[in-house]
Amino acid sequence: MNRSMELDPRNVTSEPTNSAEKEKREVASELSSPSLHSMDSGFFERGIKTMLSIRKSKRSLNKEKEKEGTGTWKGKRLSLRFSKSYEKETTICNGVQEVSEKIQAEPIQGKPLSVMEINELIQKRQLLEAFASIKYLEDETITERDAEKYKDNPQEFVRKSKDVDLLYNSITNVIQAIVVGTLEHPTVEDTMLTSLVTLIAYEEAAHPNTGNAGGPGSDLLGMPRKWKEVWREAINESARKRVLRVPMALKEEDSSWLNLHLGFLQKHLSEDLLKVKLSVKKCYPEEYQVCDMYVEAFHKAIASHLQDLSQRPLEFNEIYTLLNWVANTYCSELFLGNPDLKPEVKTENLSLLLTPAVWDKLKNDYITSAKGKIKSYFGNILRLEVTEKWEKEVYPEVKENLYQSSLSLDIQTIIGEHMKISREISRSLETKMLELCLAELREFIPRFEEEFVAWSTARDSPIFAPYFVAYINNFHDLLSGLEATFQVNTDELQKILAALTRNFTSIFLNELRKKAQPLLKKILTKDWILSIERPDSLASAVSQFSEHLQHMREPLGQELLRDVHKYVVREYIMLVIKPRWKMNRETRQRVSNRMNQEARIIHNMLIDQGSDADWLVPAIHHIANIIGEKKKDKIKEYIKDLCQDYPDISICKI
Repeated sequence: MNRSMELDPRNVTSEPTNSAEKEKREVASELSSPSLHSMDSGFFERGIKTMLSIRKSKRSLNKEKEKEGTGTWKGKRLSLRFSKSYEKETTICNGVQEVSEKIQAEPIQGKPLSVMEINELIQKRQLLEAFASIKYLEDETITERDAEKYKDNPQEFVRKSKDVDLLYNSITNVIQAIVVGTLEHPTVEDTMLTSLVTLIAYEEAAHPNTGNAGGPGSDLLGMPRKWKEVWREAINESARKRVLRVPMALKEEDSSWLNLHLGFLQKHLSEDLLKVKLSVKKCYPEEYQVCDMYVEAFHKAIASHLQDLSQRPLEFNEIYTLLNWVANTYCSELFLGNPDLKPEVKTENLSLLLTPAVWDKLKNDYITSAKGKIKSYFGNILRLEVTEKWEKEVYPEVKENLYQSSLSLDIQTIIGEHMKISREISRSLETKMLELCLAELREFIPRFEEEFVAWSTARDSPIFAPYFVAYINNFHDLLSGLEATFQVNTDELQKILAALTRNFTSIFLNELRKKAQPLLKKILTKDWILSIERPDSLASAVSQFSEHLQHMREPLGQELLRDVHKYVVREYIMLVIKPRWKMNRETRQRVSNRMNQEARIIHNMLIDQGSDADWLVPAIHHIANIIGEKKKDKIKEYIKDLCQDYPDISICKI
């Protein structure tokens, strides 16, 4: 770095001329050893007063000066000497034992060094000595300005003022480097930090105000350098660099990149804060509140970093990871709330890690992203039903005599898990997630119905009826489960599921008709009359559907079985009484016997399966008796019995 090349490399010397004798005054500059970092404010105030008294004496000095000539002002030293001793509390490195020791202030004399020599001291980080010499040069320049030495050469005054400013700036840069580098090394340089505190204190005492005016460049002289603010900004810069240096994999390389990155962040910064607590804090006076400074600096650096991360195109899991880390990890015992960091690291007064606008945006992005995720999960449920059950013709499980499918449990699990993780972030997010899941469910059920109908229509599968029953059961369980577990209003879902139940039932009965109609049409055919057709063939066909209804949840199962029973009896009677041809006595008797036989088989089967429609049992028998009877009186009695049992039957048809 060539900054030193900008400085005047000459020896900073001057000599007042035409003086009866060279007045030598030592002006105290108490820039002594680094151990003076903890001296109390009163000590520094006395230093300020001493220095101000020296400034006032410069006016009398100017009156004694005669016209300037050539030569050197030799042996003139700046000495802000404080001879008073003071008590200092010193904390041993292990932080346990405290002792008191008296420290006699050892001043560091400001020497008339060249700019280059001062710059070399700065580069060697001999900052106290460098500061004393810069202050010597600064005071000398002010004295010469007040003596109007630069009246005829103002550019020389500007140049020397800039030299002072550049030298101070060089120290500023070194202060920044020291503070920024504090956490970079395995061990903390205690001596350097304590010396830094002493330097800051001396600079504040030496530059209490900006009341120096006069001439071009004069505003550079005597102005406060605000090195404590530089120190604060350096801590902020250190935190920023430490945060940005935390490892972060590319998304393409590792899908868990954000989770890993945040894990590294809390690990590395926890170690940094522990180092601040155990090693850095003891190098600073209490009023520096160094732990609070570092916590605040890291807080701001992390906040800025997370805001940058939030601007990336994040997927659902990544958004959740970020929200959860902010809500549940940051101030927890996993990070800032770690017992090892207490009591120095406090989180009570920290500002929000993310602004409300950024937080709300992340939550909205989370819900938007979840919409596709939930839709995908529901889609996977449907796909597994098709590929693992329907296509493989795997029968549903029976639990407590009811057909069951994992459909309801899978749906409730998905909703429950997403509500749970959302609740961990905020209650409002949990509510939004529930609303989203219910909306997606309302879209999913019709899609599921459409897929099931398409599958059942395309193939004649023996598992259609079992799954028809299982799904009716499951959707009923789903409704009751949502109401009980999530306390939601299911009115809209009830309407959707009622429509699904009607459609499924209609399909079920249509499939039953497809199986029963060919057999019903054989009634009164020659093969049927001659008993070539098995008498239980119709019952067997009907049973392929009706037997599964006993595994349907009540009351729907009983209602549907009753409808099946009624359908078979009605269709049977309608085909029998439909006029076809005249039968002789023997044929009529055969028909009557066959009808009674089939009626007994059908009724026994349906009653055994749980049908409560026993009022249908006599119907076919009444018609069979009428057909098989040859006596008119008997026939009239049978018709009377039929009409009494079934008043809605038309006499004309019989």
